[in-house]
Amino acid sequence: MTALLYGGDYNPEQWPREVWAEDMELMRRAGVNTVTIGVFSWALLEPREGEYDAGWLDDVVATLDDAGIGFFLATPTASPPPWFTRAHPDAMPVRPDGTRLTHGSRDTYAISAPAYRAAARRVARFLAERYGRHPRLRGWHVHNEYGTVDHGPHAEAAFQRWLHDRYGTLDALNDAWTTAFWSQRYDDWADITPPRVTQYLPNPAHVVAFRRFCSDEMLAAFTEQKEQIRAAGSTAPVTTNFMLPTWNHLDQWVWRDELDLVSVDHYLDTPGPDGEAHVAYGADLTRSWAGGPWLLMEQSASGIREGSRLAFKEPDRMIRSSLGYVARGSQGALFFQWRASAGGAETWHSGMVPHAGPDSRQFDGVVALGELLDRIAEVVEPPAEGPVVEADVAVLWDAHGWWSLETPHLPHDGLDYATEVRATHRALWRAGVAVDFVAPGGDLSRHRVLFVPSQLAMDDATVEWLTRYVADGGHLVVSRFTGVADEHERVVTGGYPGRLRDLLGIRVDELRPLADDERLRLSDGSVVDQWTERVHLTGADPLATYADGDLAGLPAITRRASGSGTATYLSTRLVQHSLDRFVADLLAAHDVRPVLPGGLGTGMEAVRRRAAGGTYLFLLHHGDRPLRVTGPGVDLVTGTSTAAGIVVPPGGVAVVREDGPGAEWAVTAS
Repeated sequence: MTALLYGGDYNPEQWPREVWAEDMELMRRAGVNTVTIGVFSWALLEPREGEYDAGWLDDVVATLDDAGIGFFLATPTASPPPWFTRAHPDAMPVRPDGTRLTHGSRDTYAISAPAYRAAARRVARFLAERYGRHPRLRGWHVHNEYGTVDHGPHAEAAFQRWLHDRYGTLDALNDAWTTAFWSQRYDDWADITPPRVTQYLPNPAHVVAFRRFCSDEMLAAFTEQKEQIRAAGSTAPVTTNFMLPTWNHLDQWVWRDELDLVSVDHYLDTPGPDGEAHVAYGADLTRSWAGGPWLLMEQSASGIREGSRLAFKEPDRMIRSSLGYVARGSQGALFFQWRASAGGAETWHSGMVPHAGPDSRQFDGVVALGELLDRIAEVVEPPAEGPVVEADVAVLWDAHGWWSLETPHLPHDGLDYATEVRATHRALWRAGVAVDFVAPGGDLSRHRVLFVPSQLAMDDATVEWLTRYVADGGHLVVSRFTGVADEHERVVTGGYPGRLRDLLGIRVDELRPLADDERLRLSDGSVVDQWTERVHLTGADPLATYADGDLAGLPAITRRASGSGTATYLSTRLVQHSLDRFVADLLAAHDVRPVLPGGLGTGMEAVRRRAAGGTYLFLLHHGDRPLRVTGPGVDLVTGTSTAAGIVVPPGGVAVVREDGPGAEWAVTAS
């Protein structure tokens, strides 16, 4: 790659041919060099089962080729056509309550249905044979946002096979699932169904096992399409677009080994200031899954859905968000979609070309972003060795941890994995430091501090990994309700957190969740909510105690030295401003410095990206006053030397090629 990819989903089949010529002119004007085609085009490609009609797609590809624009070609398997529903009603997904869905939206397929899998393989092979060697083909976009969960008979049969392969014997499964409770013991694999709606509470081990099965089953469907693409002779990179933030049906650490390029769709979930932290969260997470450069496959050009309303994303914010992803390793900025649809289910989803057309502030912003990405194109080539973004801090991220907190009847209904992880990441973002996410057992050799915000269930290997990290000099921070159960959701008895008691040097004999409106104080001035625990010290030292409530005077935050490292435990939930202070103090104690002095206190976000040409300091100004940034380098956006300082206006950006490693930077009011 010699340029950052810029563009988005292109759906010319929604428009008359005369619009296509205007699209090419506008794409050239905006600097678009890449589009994704065919995402939802199955009904046009295969109007009748086994009969393909790609004449219109040939014309689309030729039009893009003439304009010098590359493309990702999608397999359209996220949206089967109406004839498929009619011909294969058993291949429609079934909800947990037994309702079988019908055609009328996208994502209506049963992932385990043989008819669906065969049809998906056929259309992937057809596309690969026809376009797999096209010189403008940048890569394959297989499916779209995998995540439809089916509880029907096809899933049942596949789940039973998966369980047999995983557990080997029914005795092993019964032991792992604690089926002695409520007379759930299984004596025949055929008796085990997907976790459907039942009288009261399902078995949590059953629920989590099914979630893992669904991830594996979707991965199998993906790899079948990839195999067809390769069998047809296409060597272009293959990806599929992960989806966050509010739901997660995939174990991305497992999936990444099958992807040539990790890509993600990321949509802000708030129009407020926290949206900037959300950009960083999605980007850091995806870069960590990828282990290096990755690609933002979709974002919104101007709309942010918040509750009951669609809020407007200002053009300058769209530019800052796009650069935030690039700063953290994305090889471009793509959108859904190029032109806002005039009709259909997502009529009000924004596009790069809005309903108002090119004579609009929104399209002016699109043009400005294209020009900016062209100016900073040199950041795209990754360094010869080492990470794209260097981080001294890591956060554990694990799909099993997410799924465990979605099981029913936990001590507090407010426990939520994404909320816990994002709160920790938000505090680190506000401190102005770079962050990696790691899988259980991942490489921690570069990370001075590791946060484990939430991990209810934990296996032996993870315990050993954390213990070794601390012994070797790492600083571990573990939050409440972590390590209390084994990998099968079975509580380790003898006191919480059973898996980590020895490492943390504490023993908890009572979990004491708080009422929804209840807050307490700690001895260090911190404010806490939702959760408290009765902690006994068995080798740890108290850092803070409960200052009021039933646990007044007892340990709330503890630390134990072990080997050359430390293990800190938070037995309660710090509200965000208290967590921010705790994290900032801990980072300072371990000499983890922000990229810019003061972190986000000035409103200036700073991220350092490494590339073949050196290091690049991305400056994204979210504040409301002009700031002067001074240090050795050249701003690629303006071509200005930064040695004497450059002024970044509110909402503005700069991308500085630094003069040598270890540069010192200063931020002052202008």
